[in-house]
Amino acid sequence: MAKKCVRILHTTSNTVIADGPVGWGITPFEGNYYIRRRHLVSDGFRVNYLPGLCVYKFLYVWLDFVAPDGAISKNLGWKYWLPNPLFPFIWFRVGVPRSHHEIEVQEYDCAGADVR
Repeated sequence: MAKKCVRILHTTSNTVIADGPVGWGITPFEGNYYIRRRHLVSDGFRVNYLPGLCVYKFLYVWLDFVAPDGAISKNLGWKYWLPNPLFPFIWFRVGVPRSHHEIEVQEYDCAGADVR
């Protein structure tokens, strides 16, 4: 069985946000993807300091995505700053929703791909 990878695109600017293997690198959870820093291709996420609280994952802040052309997508991602210790796959990772209208997820086979 070949390992599965995903490429996450910002459709408005056609920018690759993340690319890597599904699992510890890019973790799907509750309809979202939690992306490890080494698999973030773009450096477009900026903290906007708008806090949020999940009753079981705890405290997070929203992230805006700034495309290479300067266009800003408000609250496109988030990062847990005080995460629940029972969920290590969300600790300090960028989270993005799989079903957002500005996000496209492409799944492909990692066989032969350069997976870090």
